[in-house]
Amino acid sequence: MKITFLGAAKTVTGSCYLVETKSCKFLIDCGMFQGHSKEISMNQAPFPFNVSELSFILLTHAHIDHSGRIPKIYKDGFNGAVYATKATCDLCSIMLPDSGHIQEMEADWVNRKRERAGKHIIEPLYTFQDALDCIKLFSSIKYGEAIKINDEVKVRFNDAGHILGSAMIEVWITEKGEETKLVFSGDIGNRDIPILRDPSIIDSADYVIMESTYGDRLHEDKTDKVNKFIDIVNETIERGGNVVIPSFAVGRTQEIIYDIHKQREKFEGKLEKLLSIPVFIDSPLAISATEIFRKNLDCYDEEARKYIEDGDNPLDFPGLQFTKTPDESKALNDRTDSIIIISASGMCEAGRIKHHLKHNLWRKDSTILFVGYQAIGTLGRSLTEGAKKVKLFGEDITVKAKIESIDGFSGHADRDDLLAWVSKFNKKPKKIFIVHGEEDGMNTFSKLINEKFGIETVIPDMNSSFVINANHAIESMEKPEVSYQFKRLAIIDMLETLKDEFNELSEILKADLKDEKEDIEIDELRIKLKNLERQMVDVLR
Repeated sequence: MKITFLGAAKTVTGSCYLVETKSCKFLIDCGMFQGHSKEISMNQAPFPFNVSELSFILLTHAHIDHSGRIPKIYKDGFNGAVYATKATCDLCSIMLPDSGHIQEMEADWVNRKRERAGKHIIEPLYTFQDALDCIKLFSSIKYGEAIKINDEVKVRFNDAGHILGSAMIEVWITEKGEETKLVFSGDIGNRDIPILRDPSIIDSADYVIMESTYGDRLHEDKTDKVNKFIDIVNETIERGGNVVIPSFAVGRTQEIIYDIHKQREKFEGKLEKLLSIPVFIDSPLAISATEIFRKNLDCYDEEARKYIEDGDNPLDFPGLQFTKTPDESKALNDRTDSIIIISASGMCEAGRIKHHLKHNLWRKDSTILFVGYQAIGTLGRSLTEGAKKVKLFGEDITVKAKIESIDGFSGHADRDDLLAWVSKFNKKPKKIFIVHGEEDGMNTFSKLINEKFGIETVIPDMNSSFVINANHAIESMEKPEVSYQFKRLAIIDMLETLKDEFNELSEILKADLKDEKEDIEIDELRIKLKNLERQMVDVLR
């Protein structure tokens, strides 16, 4: 067989792996790239295989960086089954149409600018209707049930503990009478996540394709996350500001609601302020997702199930309100009292959260609280790294609000939990392919696995392929041709780097001006920049 890494290779988003056997081709995940313009542009690239020859897709979970290009591949001609857990199927039925709506809105915004410039209009990656239509392909599989897909391929979905319905997938492939077992970790959950069970243990594999999002880091506030959360909220209320929480509509939002509910007695004195102010879930998608959480109790851990059995609703508490319409969302920014706003998207790249940031980032009394991973190139990453100014809706916004992060709410296992998961293999894998991480973190995690377990690791390049059987994995010497599309992406990457460097230079010069420095180097720099400006104009021509 051959496996090709078409996404999440030396990057975090765009999970997509093509497996080719003698009789069939299938994907594990078909995710959307997020972050830098370079990554986002990769969503538009054609799939590097004949889509009509694809037999099926195995989907680890519903997050858009794993499922977000399924409507695109359907639009391009794929008509096979998408196998996933029931909860994942349910979540995709709301998340993919929501993504289609965003694609249409973003294309419309770009096209208005293109029309004014006399340029041809562009098509959205896919539409709301494309996403609705592709849901008919989804077929649900139960946790722990081994399913024979065809004569060569057998699969089993196991609970990954990352979000509702998330799975790590065991895949057995039989070729020439010899069986090879692959394990795709999906996103491995943080242990003791509210509502969900801990990640499953898998005891054997020939090869593992493993995520490494937090492969070089620990969740420092893991055991004290609720206490820290309450302290941040109380301090903000005392200042008279708002707490704005950019939260993934599926997963973190429901877990925050649950944790506040669960800790009411433990933190009764400290919770008095928090429970006295309104908490708004301002995301139609999060509201729908919360309903799906309520309908999939089989995914809950024992503690959450006991709440339900006792007639208590762990996804509710006094003061919790849901805003459905755009007018209700806008009204939140007209209020003069302190409120908590939990809104998507979690990386601040789309949705209502951008409006709330516009109205709160400039306020010294407000707090922006991050509770999930922020990909490189996203607005959320810029804010957590200390950006002093950001652009929202074409307007420069000075960042004066307090920026806080609580890693303990992350849905991803940290370094030690990832290593603990690897340690449970009774039959050690021959190789572990490390994916879904930032490159520095991948390198660190790779060395740790080598040192602790003596297992060989591979950090695959984008579009690299490996020929695999039960005994060995060999990197294919076939290299995909560098297309016009990817040459374009390389140029976009250069422009992104230049933009970052120009922004840094601008901040340095502003600091010099504030200090009223007179420096001949400034004049020399002005001349050099003027020359560079002329060269850039020539390039644009």
